[in-house]
Amino acid sequence: MSNIYNFFKFLEKKKGTRIPIAIKFIYSPEELTDEELNWEGGLNLANTKIKSLPDNLKVGGSLNVSYTKIKSLPDGLKVGGDLNLEDTKIKSLPDNLKVGGSLDLTYNNITSLPDGLKVRGDLGLLFTKIPSLPNNLKVGGDLNLSYSEISSIPNNLQVEKDLILNTTPLSQKYSKKEIRKMIEDKGGYVKKDIYV
Repeated sequence: MSNIYNFFKFLEKKKGTRIPIAIKFIYSPEELTDEELNWEGGLNLANTKIKSLPDNLKVGGSLNVSYTKIKSLPDGLKVGGDLNLEDTKIKSLPDNLKVGGSLDLTYNNITSLPDGLKVRGDLGLLFTKIPSLPNNLKVGGDLNLSYSEISSIPNNLQVEKDLILNTTPLSQKYSKKEIRKMIEDKGGYVKKDIYV
């Protein structure tokens, strides 16, 4: 245990002060209560020493674990707001992941996304090694694949705003018009613009 956790434990014992939720997640996740695993607000664990999240975690607001050593997400994770996984060690996402806002996977080792993934907000895959997207991917905002390894278009891709493909194998091989036609020929659409 760290000195900071011991300090908060001391305050809890002496003054009845609750240990901050972020401190519990980092230093003593085994002590999280059922109520704390169903957190109504947002949870910012960015730039902390956290290495994992507990199974069946539900965060009503946004969850930020950017710039941490997290390698995987737990089963049953539900995030009501945005999920920020920028610059983590994540390689894949669980099949049952639910994100109510945007999903940021920028600067990640991710190589695949689960089939049928739905993101209500933006999906950021900048500077990733992801070569392809799953069929039936639905993005409620922008889909940004800039500087990724994306080289093909999936079936039934649905993007409600912009598709951003700056400096990708796809954008270097095809024009904006050709990419839009490929998407439409595969049963998908991009409602706004395509940037190559």
